[in-house]
Amino acid sequence: MTKALALTIGEPAGIGPDLTLALWRRRAELDLPAFYFIGEADFLRARARTLGLDVPVVEVEPKQAAAAFARALPVVPLGLTVTAAPGKPDAGSAPAAIAAIRRAVKDVMAGEAAAVVTNPIAKSVLSRAGFAEPGHTEFLAKLAEEATSKPVTPVMMLWSPELAVVPVTIHIPLREVFSKLSTALIAETGRIAARDLTRRFGIARPRLAVAALNPHAGEDGTLGEEDATIVAPAVAQLRAEGIAASGPLPADTLFHARARTGYDVALCMYHDQALIPIKTVAFDHGVNVTLGLPFVRTSPDHGTAFDLAGTGKADPGSLLSAMKLAARLTTTAPALAPAK
Repeated sequence: MTKALALTIGEPAGIGPDLTLALWRRRAELDLPAFYFIGEADFLRARARTLGLDVPVVEVEPKQAAAAFARALPVVPLGLTVTAAPGKPDAGSAPAAIAAIRRAVKDVMAGEAAAVVTNPIAKSVLSRAGFAEPGHTEFLAKLAEEATSKPVTPVMMLWSPELAVVPVTIHIPLREVFSKLSTALIAETGRIAARDLTRRFGIARPRLAVAALNPHAGEDGTLGEEDATIVAPAVAQLRAEGIAASGPLPADTLFHARARTGYDVALCMYHDQALIPIKTVAFDHGVNVTLGLPFVRTSPDHGTAFDLAGTGKADPGSLLSAMKLAARLTTTAPALAPAK
């Protein structure tokens, strides 16, 4: 790639900076795509000292990052103080985490970065600092709308070579799923998933397995009517539009190895129905991909791991997978407009 990936600082007290340093040190061995870290150079140098790592850090503009990557870890500074120590988040560092996401989107929309890769954030820390969005996915959609003046429907997909899943409802309490879930939402989520699997992942006719909401897909209404009245009509609508969708399928038999060979992505009705299976089979290398955006965005599928920050024990496998997938998807479809 001629452009580097834009990597955000994430939660400064978490393992994101540790993983960033660890991967850059192994850049040649891992055939790592070039990236630049959006944060503060002095903060990253201090974390490297804490970890006992000798990592040269250089401040750059985004366009200079790819050329600098071989000799030093490129940093695009934010001009904000980052005070959080490893494992000890403080609200004073929240502005840097938020500003890094904004800067990454600005750079990729300006054509100065190849894609956005986000280190994990601590939503509770950001919320206490006034961050209004439920998470990365919703904030990225807001930033994309601001940049394009077009509506954006973000779809969160967790991807691995073994399994890909999409939660239709995302960061909401379980009790709200029943009021938020609708035939229209399921169908629109399926459309965006199918479109991006074709255009970004190169799957000619993606197969969507749509999970049931209730046990045993509702057992003909004896265990709930939602699968017949909400989920099934969405599947019928997708099929009528030429999308290879099947369901509603009982979730308890959807994720074993043989079942997974029958579809390219599973559409799940709520957050944990999707994330429990993929984090079981691919915890160390799963990737969070936001579909429906006018740019590529990936992230590791784990959290901030405050207990591991500053110890050097955190596994960089998921962030590595996120970077490699971002580079792959950018090569496949470098300029994809948002869904209409």
